[in-house]
Amino acid sequence: MSRAVLALLASALLFVAIPAHDGLAESPELPLPDAPQPQNSTHAAAPTTAPCPAANVAKPATPAAGTLPASPSAKPGMQPAPCPPQKEINWYERFTNGPKVKPMKPKEKAWLAARNVVDPFNALTILGLSAISVGANAHSPVGPGMTGWGRDVGISYTEDMTGQFFGTFVIPSIDHQDPHYHRMPKATIKRRIGHAIEQVVWTQGDNGKPMVNYATLVGFVIEGEIANLYVPGQQTNLHATAERYGISLGLAPTDNFITEFLPDVARRIHVRDVLIQRIINQVAKTSGP
Repeated sequence: MSRAVLALLASALLFVAIPAHDGLAESPELPLPDAPQPQNSTHAAAPTTAPCPAANVAKPATPAAGTLPASPSAKPGMQPAPCPPQKEINWYERFTNGPKVKPMKPKEKAWLAARNVVDPFNALTILGLSAISVGANAHSPVGPGMTGWGRDVGISYTEDMTGQFFGTFVIPSIDHQDPHYHRMPKATIKRRIGHAIEQVVWTQGDNGKPMVNYATLVGFVIEGEIANLYVPGQQTNLHATAERYGISLGLAPTDNFITEFLPDVARRIHVRDVLIQRIINQVAKTSGP
């Protein structure tokens, strides 16, 4: 009896299970999560864009707005710092304003003096003026021809080195004077002309305050006395030396006029000639920081 009942129940269960497996549609199953990718820190993918040279430091990725920050155990992704927009270089705009107040060390003033001596435009000026001087007066104390021209070039270079040594390095280092010429590009033409003349006797110190231009007033005296030792054919008495000193002071604003107004001319005409570029470079060295 019990065996028959058990057999009957097993048959019924088998009968019910077979239709449910073969005839009815199976319920959809949820997809399994993807297997985690292997982590290999030594072969990380390189960024598609190179980091900015000015900020070559990778920054952690910032989570998007409305998202929760990653857990402390998770390592945030690193991305290169973006480059700021690059401004187009204007080679004339840098000469619009004078140099900013920046106290110069004696070593920097010595380097400025050396740069002014070896500047190509300075060499071109000395070579040209010496050629004109010898050509205009073949009976000058230096003599005619290439020999006289070579002597005149040597004398001019010696005077220039003496002036730069005392006027740009020694005296400004002792009295803390700024050897640069400071332009006034936004002033009126009349004011700028007066400023260029005024800078001969009244200039600016390393601290930005006005002061007497000892580099010019005292430097010209030292240069004149030293020139009496080696310049041929010139009188060395007090009257002749004082006369040359006055002429030097009268011609001193010429360099200031060039430094003050030449950048404006160059910016307006946009000349790319080599000579004009040399002049602009000289302006940058004498009026830049």
